[in-house]
Amino acid sequence: MADPVDGLREALKAAVLDEREVAADPVTQFRAWYSDAEAAGVDQPEAMVLATAGADGRPSARMVLLRGFDERGFVFYTNHESAKARALAENPYAAIVFHWREISRQVRATGAVTAVTRADAARYFASRPRGAQLGAWSSPQSTVLAGPAELAERVAATEARFEGSEPPLPEFWGGFVVAIETLELWQARDSRLHDRIRYRRATDADGWVIERLAP
Repeated sequence: MADPVDGLREALKAAVLDEREVAADPVTQFRAWYSDAEAAGVDQPEAMVLATAGADGRPSARMVLLRGFDERGFVFYTNHESAKARALAENPYAAIVFHWREISRQVRATGAVTAVTRADAARYFASRPRGAQLGAWSSPQSTVLAGPAELAERVAATEARFEGSEPPLPEFWGGFVVAIETLELWQARDSRLHDRIRYRRATDADGWVIERLAP
């Protein structure tokens, strides 16, 4: 018997990406593609590349996990003293990329970055596994360590500190939202003649310009 997930993946790869048929706004369209990725069993569809640049203009990229998506944009969480957070404090703009190899699709977006509210961060932090909460308290993210023993000692001290209680949201930890100024859909095609559809903010109206780009 044919695997229905394999069949869905092949159908999604063959789907037509037409600028006349996509959703009128990128929020609706991304939700539809993300749902497709989940249904097709994409490994970690929430994994995204986050690219930033600080005041020196030098770019830096890393993988983070999408932890929310709505009309505000794409939400992720991190230590506010991390390299990415410091870069965003100097230059509050970012680019993100989702690559869903199993269905030959990619999504890119760019936009301004703002912090989520402390209330939102607290709700999310409370939902994390205890080990992740203790790790957030223990790790001086992006700083140099003397060795693995130093981090292990920090974790042990944190465990002792919060023994018998729930670790609260650290003051140095929270979330960011990448707003959508542009969003591009990419679907692989033969001979590298890939489909690329871009949404960008209209300059004279409260809406979106949808256009096809050359591969």
